[in-house]
Amino acid sequence: MDPLSTPATDPRRRLALVAAVYLGSFIATLDVSIVNVALPTLQRALATDLAGLQWVIDIYALCLSAFMLSAGPLGDRFGRKRAWLAGVGVFTLGSALCALAGSLPMLLAGRAVQGVAGALMIPGALSLLAHAFPEPAARARVIGGWSSFTALSLILGPLLGGLLVDHAGWQSIFLINLPIGLLTVGLGLWGIRESAHPEHAALDPVGQVLSVLWLGALTYGLIAAGEHGWGSAQATTALLAAVVGLALFLGVEARVERQLLPLALFRDARFAVTSLASFVLGFSSYASLFFFSLFLQQVQGWSPSETGWRLVPQFVATGIVASQFGRLARRYDVHTLMVAGYALIGGAMLLLTLFSADSPYLLLALLFVVLGAGSGLAVPATSTAVMASVPAQRSGMASATTNALRQAGMLIGIALLGTLMSTRATLRLADALAQAGLPDARQAAVAAVSRHELGALASLDAATAHRLLADALTGGFQAAMACAGLAGLLAAGLLLRVRPRGAVLPVRA
Repeated sequence: MDPLSTPATDPRRRLALVAAVYLGSFIATLDVSIVNVALPTLQRALATDLAGLQWVIDIYALCLSAFMLSAGPLGDRFGRKRAWLAGVGVFTLGSALCALAGSLPMLLAGRAVQGVAGALMIPGALSLLAHAFPEPAARARVIGGWSSFTALSLILGPLLGGLLVDHAGWQSIFLINLPIGLLTVGLGLWGIRESAHPEHAALDPVGQVLSVLWLGALTYGLIAAGEHGWGSAQATTALLAAVVGLALFLGVEARVERQLLPLALFRDARFAVTSLASFVLGFSSYASLFFFSLFLQQVQGWSPSETGWRLVPQFVATGIVASQFGRLARRYDVHTLMVAGYALIGGAMLLLTLFSADSPYLLLALLFVVLGAGSGLAVPATSTAVMASVPAQRSGMASATTNALRQAGMLIGIALLGTLMSTRATLRLADALAQAGLPDARQAAVAAVSRHELGALASLDAATAHRLLADALTGGFQAAMACAGLAGLLAAGLLLRVRPRGAVLPVRA
């Protein structure tokens, strides 16, 4: 190599850096969609209930959202290369733990490890690319390629997940991360140049611990409410602990010199409302995949691979619309596109309340396209609006906050909407069983809905039991979609009331 060439200028090393960042983001994003397709299979293999499935997704989202705000400062203090590669290595280790899991607790431990690692990988990717490509044109190209590669992983996730589950077992959805993770670490070790700015590292360990505790307590309380009832000791104790933990967290953040959560930014109504919209995006659109997978497999009876194909239209629509966002933003102001995105999300999810076990897939696919188009508008528009609402020197912190809120929205969405779904389905099935004259209708309904097993309905003929359970789950799905849809429309309404200063929000590269 030319002695004057450095890792920063050597084109081979820059190519290795780009490949490493793209691959690392690929497996971290792939994990969002690929696991959802395997949920019914995991339920049978690990003999778990609906609450267990909620935790499979939520433990990842909990660790991701709670630790994401600390990821940037950790990279600043200890080195961005070191922090990001540690994330990739730990994510690969977590994937191996998931694949070896023989029980739900071991799988949840592996998912938690993945979530902590993802918190280092996802926000760190853009930072590495920005430092390696200071030239505006080159930076725009590599970040555009990164966005396209990430969108590709979302499209491939359901397809690949369904095929792997059907033909290689559920463990394969985690094993696929091992060779990609090892290749990523190798490329990154050679291609990424270390950079650090410890003087800007705003570590807040007390706030970090409290954020995990109150979010974890809230998630546990919401899921426990679905298992044991809202008045149960488990639910009320956890929810009370979440309120106390949140109060302590906010108290610490108000006094600490370098905050984990920049409370001062929320004094600006534009930032506060846009951040709330980002939370709703996670609560509705991001959480929806959990419910779509269960509906398609447990209500409409499709296999994992068939379900994967049927989820693709949503992600294709998201990718196409997001890729055209810059062109749309030159014709319409970003605020209008943002409101339209949330309105499409809310409207599509409300229309999903009309669907049942017998609904034709073509109509369902059409709503998936509308929902995907709404997300394709809402995600880039929300990010642009957040950047426009804060000073340039606070942009990194604002971006991290918004992304963490989006992940927290998905976390709470799956917990709360999942509880709403199971509660509604259980009540509906219990009423039907009582009318059919079954003894202990309530207990039988709880067992059938939570574990999706017909054994609790053995006194009925198989066709009747299947029909009643599918009808009950449909009612639960409709209740969850109604709540998510109303949240999307609420976000659109609030955004309409808080318009940005000036007519147009700038589109930033």
